[in-house]
Amino acid sequence: MHAVVRTYSGKGSKKLIDVIEKNKTEVEGLLRAINGFVSYYLVRTTRGGFSVSVYQDKAGTDESIRVARDWIAKNASNLGAARPTASQGAVVFQLK
Repeated sequence: MHAVVRTYSGKGSKKLIDVIEKNKTEVEGLLRAINGFVSYYLVRTTRGGFSVSVYQDKAGTDESIRVARDWIAKNASNLGAARPTASQGAVVFQLK
């Protein structure tokens, strides 16, 4: 498995988390449609938030990064939120 964490902070990031939350059905459909989907989490923080996307392989996380970037550009570019920082890598183990 492979995971990517996208951290949203700075100007407009709290509003961006709100917009993603309000459109969760659309976002869910886009992310689940990517091959190898395992899970997705959106976490609100005091500075904005972060998302965690888990897919079966790196191709899935790469595609999720592209899909997220395109969705934000189309639906929330007016917020002025900075591009997220992204960290990705192989999942070492998973607990449920």
